Amino acid sequence: MPDPARSPYWLRDNCPCTQCRDPRTDQKLFQITDLPADLAVAASTTRDGQLEVLWSDGHRSRYPQDWPATPGGDDRRTEQGKQLWQAADFAAGIPEAQWSAYLADPAEQAAVLRAVQRFGFVVLREVPCRPGQVRAVAESFGYVRQTNYGELFDVRVEPDPNNLAFTSVAIAPHTDNPYRDPVPTLQLLHCLENAAVGGDSGLADGFRAAALLRAESPADFAVLTRTLVPFVFRDRRTELRADRPLIETDPRGRIREVRFNNRSIGRLDLPTAELDAFYAAYRRFAEITLRPELQLEFRLGPGDCLVFDNVRLLHARTAFEPGGTSQSPEGAGGGRRHLQGCYADLDSLASTLAVLDRRTAALDELQELFEREGAQEYLGEAVTQAEHMLQAAALARAAGAPDHLVAAALLHDVGHFFDQHSQGAVTGRQLMQGQDNRHSDTGADWLAQWFGPAVTEPIRLHVAAKRYLCTVEPAYRAGLSEASEYTLLVQGGPYDAAQAAAFAELPGAADAIAVRRWDDQAKAVDAGTPGFEEFRPLLATLMASA
Repeated sequence: MPDPARSPYWLRDNCPCTQCRDPRTDQKLFQITDLPADLAVAASTTRDGQLEVLWSDGHRSRYPQDWPATPGGDDRRTEQGKQLWQAADFAAGIPEAQWSAYLADPAEQAAVLRAVQRFGFVVLREVPCRPGQVRAVAESFGYVRQTNYGELFDVRVEPDPNNLAFTSVAIAPHTDNPYRDPVPTLQLLHCLENAAVGGDSGLADGFRAAALLRAESPADFAVLTRTLVPFVFRDRRTELRADRPLIETDPRGRIREVRFNNRSIGRLDLPTAELDAFYAAYRRFAEITLRPELQLEFRLGPGDCLVFDNVRLLHARTAFEPGGTSQSPEGAGGGRRHLQGCYADLDSLASTLAVLDRRTAALDELQELFEREGAQEYLGEAVTQAEHMLQAAALARAAGAPDHLVAAALLHDVGHFFDQHSQGAVTGRQLMQGQDNRHSDTGADWLAQWFGPAVTEPIRLHVAAKRYLCTVEPAYRAGLSEASEYTLLVQGGPYDAAQAAAFAELPGAADAIAVRRWDDQAKAVDAGTPGFEEFRPLLATLMASA
């Protein structure tokens, strides 16, 4: 809980109320200049687990007990929070995953993306060997960055190359595109063919090399962080230049980016003493990057896709015997080597990972609700609340219902567990005490954080569907349980003819009626109800498509 004695501007700037923040986007609705220059806390108190602050301008803020909900602070792009490595750290194997598992399992996808954040790279295995597939890998977590090399580029021997990458010569450890501003922060290389003699891939942790330079020669480290280096690329159609240091640090001195590419360094125009200092530091850093213990070497085979951090890791390639060019496949010597690549960016990867983590947290929260509040009685019926909802989902699945209706059946009564005013109290009891808790709206609104209308609207309308069915199907009402008949009256009773006709015209009426019927049937004692865990993959898929 925040301390009311903390900076008043910080506290007010982070007020979570809907007057200050858009509830859909969490974006602020005011400017810092809208706050009075003499802003102060007029009064504060703790009530119902919340801090209430009355401000000197009359505004009132309420901060939940667990506020702030999201951690703030550190830049995740720096060395802090990453695992700096040398080759021996991967003696048991490099970070890798099967493409099929990555696509099917959100937890596996999160683990892959987290490996890129933590170690700087991962290899996806058995990615289909077809041209253009690398785009699908990039789009599974972000967007392709188009450059002068195109949206995709082919790394193979070309007859008229505009880059040494498109030859068979050895390529020393380097980062790509240092002459761009901004530089692409991710690179993907998908192996379509590799029958060449040689042509093995290599990686070195540039952050580890920079950290070693800092430890062994602080003066050289300082030179490389403050000297702007002109990185240049030009061909017949392109001229690019970016002036950046070889090692970039954040305001706290933490390593944030490495740009290292001997082929692309232009002419430095500096006084002689500064040039001497730079080249001495540059040479020392280069020697560190080439230390054998930092070199991780492996071979990419057909179907392997390497994803790596292009502002941290230096990548390399051994020379190979070319087996022809893209225009002349019948060359002498070794076999052909063909990788297809593209660029992407770390911010999209981090966004996708954050959303995956948020969905996992949401599923954990739902499961906890089923196991905790769901273990309590269900409105006077012989089953618990969780058994009732799980039975409804099982009935929907057995009926061959689409996934969104299985999810709606599973979650239709979540609103009984709590609402925004009850601090987690089980509000189904209010309904049995004669007070309509509007659980269908509460549940639908809460679930809309993660699910689309195909899931939430049948939930929102399932009480209305009950009132509708009681009007148009007299036998339906006769079949209601005693408890359901009671709640019907609390919720407003059957619709009149006009209300029933209006409900039938609603776009989601048919789905709501289907959920309602499974709801009514899901009250069987000892029905062999499946657990919530069984429905998690389905819910995760629906969250991803919302």
